[in-house]
Order: sequence, then structure tokens, then C-alpha cells
Amino acid sequence: MKHFKKLLSVVTLAGLTMSLVSCGNSTSTTESGSKNNDVTISFMASQDWIQDAELNLAKKFTEKTGIKIDYQIVPSDQYNNLLMTKLNSGEATDIFAVNAGRFDLETQVNAEKNALDLTNASWAKNIDKEVADELTVNGKLYGEPIQDVSSVWAIGYNKKIFKQLNLQIPKNYQEFKNICEKIKASGVTPIYESVSDGWHHTLWFPEIALAADTADSGLVDKLNNNTAKLEGNKTFETILGQVNEMVKLGYWGDNYMSNKYADAPKNIASGQFAMTIANQGFGTEVNKADSSFSADDIGYFVIPLADNQILNINPVGPSRLIYSKSKHAKEAQEYLDFLASDESLTYLTENVSKFNKLPYSNAPVKYTDTVKEFYKSYPKNAVVLQSAVKYINPQWMEIGKDMSAMLVGEMGPEELLKNIDKNRGDQAKAAGDKDWK
Repeated sequence: MKHFKKLLSVVTLAGLTMSLVSCGNSTSTTESGSKNNDVTISFMASQDWIQDAELNLAKKFTEKTGIKIDYQIVPSDQYNNLLMTKLNSGEATDIFAVNAGRFDLETQVNAEKNALDLTNASWAKNIDKEVADELTVNGKLYGEPIQDVSSVWAIGYNKKIFKQLNLQIPKNYQEFKNICEKIKASGVTPIYESVSDGWHHTLWFPEIALAADTADSGLVDKLNNNTAKLEGNKTFETILGQVNEMVKLGYWGDNYMSNKYADAPKNIASGQFAMTIANQGFGTEVNKADSSFSADDIGYFVIPLADNQILNINPVGPSRLIYSKSKHAKEAQEYLDFLASDESLTYLTENVSKFNKLPYSNAPVKYTDTVKEFYKSYPKNAVVLQSAVKYINPQWMEIGKDMSAMLVGEMGPEELLKNIDKNRGDQAKAAGDKDWK
């Protein structure tokens, strides 16, 4: 209870801070001329989901309409639990963000009960089909995408270091190890990793676990039908074993447990680290940290654990939902309309480094030649484990905790996989999934 009260104080402080940021002109009016100075929309999201550019748009919205936006940003390792508590108690914010596909929207978020139907929103028809499908339950659209999901989590690498050491893009895990050894021998830490955030180091497993479906055709369907388990799968064990090996060989350096992902651009720019898992806006972020770096000085290749060479795509990302019991549903819909306008999407794309193409037909495109070449290099693609398989994504932070325990020798890959299976079973039974009865 003490911890929960502390968390609430953090959330409240964050909300008050964001409210001050987005208050705007107290005399502004809506386009129809009616004043909305007394309306404040509350919006809860996890850290890293809301960009400064969106906060700037919130100020512009307030100046235009008089409606204030109270952003409440919650630490990522605590967000899901707090959101579920608020939804279950009927006290959710007017708008809340989720990182969930159609499976989780139905079984975890219970969107049909807790969220407004946005099917007829002015921007709904503009959402890319594969993304809209993941935000739809029983034919109704419930979410508005927040981020660029065209980017994939891959190895972002410093081209300058690779050129200096005459390194080539690896095609398998052994080649990747060889690269890491040469980088380490040069006095540079091969990989920048940030376990302290709770989510980033988890990417090494689910993002490329799709390799298991290649080794065992139909595995995704078997997992979704509860006729297969993660425990005992050799590809999964190989991936986790190789993650362990990288750490033991010193490829993640000495401070991987305390590093923060927000510091990745400046650490790669420093030349002290050569690689990190990043999406395809990372080059621009490094350029912002050090103007001597061109965005094209950062290249990309798929994570080659278990010899993976399949591009890991994910149509699921953070999205905005309007709470079904919101007293300001009309104003919340007005804000979502504003954020999905041509002008807002252009502003977000131009001002968020990692946004190359937001998932709307009316959003601009800014892929660099390096990014285009990266996508071209991997003609085969598959949807990542956390979106293709039910009951994986909701336990992302739990998987991260178990991986942290594994890295310090408190747990083995087999126990980690067993825990995922158990948690999947618990979630499935709670959802009344017929395949788990």
C-alpha cells in the first residue's frame, strides 16, 4: 500500500506538470465560439510513449479550443498494473494509452466495455489496414495509433566503427560474436543495453522468437490453440542462452544493469559503444546528440540470435483509447481528431526523430537511404511473438524481470519459459479462453 501511494504521488505530480505545460490561453474558444475554459481532459500513458512534439500539439489544441490536456505519465514497469486498477475500479482517465493488439484489447483491456467505439471518427479510414485490424474488436475500432510502427527493433550500429575495423553485417550468430570480439578488442564496448528501464532488454527475445516458427512451421497457431508450449522449444532456449552468453563475454559492458535507454544516442555518439537495439529513427537521434554524426552514419541489421535473418515486423504499438465512462468524451474525441489531422501528423513526423512514417495514409514519409536499404536487405518478414501469439504482450515487464534474474544467474532459460507458459495459462483462463478449459 505504501508503494502504491508513492506511485500515485508520482503520477499526480506528472499530471500536474503536464497540465502546466498544456494550459495555453485561458481566453481561447472553440471554432464554434463557445468557451471550454473549464474543461480538462485527463490522459494517462506510460513513459516513452508520449513525445515532446505531442505535448506541444496539446498546447496548440488548448490555444485553439480552450480545452486543457492533463498528461499523467507513469513509469513503464508500473503502468499496466495501475491502468488495470483504474479500469476495474471505474476510475480511468478520459483518454488512456495501451500497447495492445486485438487479442489483448479484447481479453485484457476489455475494450468493448471500457472504451468508446471510434469506427466513425474522421481519421479512422486513414489508418493503415494492418494496424487498424489490431485495434479492432468484433468489427469496431477502439484505438488511435500514437507511434510509427513501420520501424522495427533491430541492431543499430556505428558505421564508422565497422569501417575502421573492416566489419561486415553478420548473417548468423557466430558472425555476430566475431564482430563483438573484434569491437571489444579495439577498446569499444560492443553493445549498449539498458536493463534498468525494465523493457528494453526484453526485446532480445520476443522480437526474434519468430525464428522458432520457421524451425517449427505452424508453431504460432499451436501456441494460440494451446497445443504447444514455449518450455522445451529449442529455438527459444537457444535465443535466451545466447543472450546470457553475450553478457558473460562482456559484450554488454559493465553498466548494462543501470544504463538507461534514453541515454543510448549520446553513448553511441561518444564512440564508447558500437551497437544497440533501436528502431529506424535512431540515426536522427544520434545526430541530435552529436551533430558530427549524420543520420546515415547509423546502419541497421536484424538481431541475428538463433541465426535469424527474418525482418521482425509489428503492426501493434501504443494507441489512444477514450474511456467509455468519460464525462468529457466529446472533447476527448475532438482532441483525437486534432492529433490525426494532416497538420498534426506532419508536425509529429518532422519533430520526432524516430518517426519515419506514422500509420496513416495522410502522414508524410521521411525514410533515409540507409533505412530503405535495410528494409530491402530482408525480403522475408514475420510478425513478432508478442503480437502473433496471445497472452505474451501483457507480461512483457514480467518477462523482463525474469530475464534480469537470468542474467545474474538466479534463473535459467527453461524456468523463464515455464513462467511465460504459466502466465499465459492464467491469463487465458481469466479471459475464459475455450482452448485452455
